[in-house]
Amino acid sequence: MKTMMANASQVEQKWYVVDADGKVLGRLASEVAKILKGKHKPTYTPHVDTGDFVIIINAEKVIVTGKKETQKLYRHHTTHIGGLKEVSYKAMMEKHPERILQAAIKGMLPKNTLGRQMLKKLKVYVGPEHKNQAQIPEVLEIKA
Repeated sequence: MKTMMANASQVEQKWYVVDADGKVLGRLASEVAKILKGKHKPTYTPHVDTGDFVIIINAEKVIVTGKKETQKLYRHHTTHIGGLKEVSYKAMMEKHPERILQAAIKGMLPKNTLGRQMLKKLKVYVGPEHKNQAQIPEVLEIKA
């Protein structure tokens, strides 16, 4: 018996919509990363993007545990000398709550071209509305 290796032409991708209201950030991110990678499918192949599209709504209602709300920092560098910028979780949640989920999920995907391709299949929206109604996404329940 041979091992089945999927290729790009054999992959059938679905669209899922996930409500982040009241979900813990890390637990939600790990489940979404698993779907983006395609690990929930029997045709999972590590070197092929077998994952599905994921739409996350209500990104501003995601919660964190412990003291992360006051202590967690998001850092990036401007590539200039002394250009390390830090933004607290609270400030990021006020300005760009969708970026919090994107950063958490990005950290759980492969750090290569395939991981960047998987991240493009993630759509995060603030509020209950999204722009992908035409794709007829299935509602995906993730345990709280």
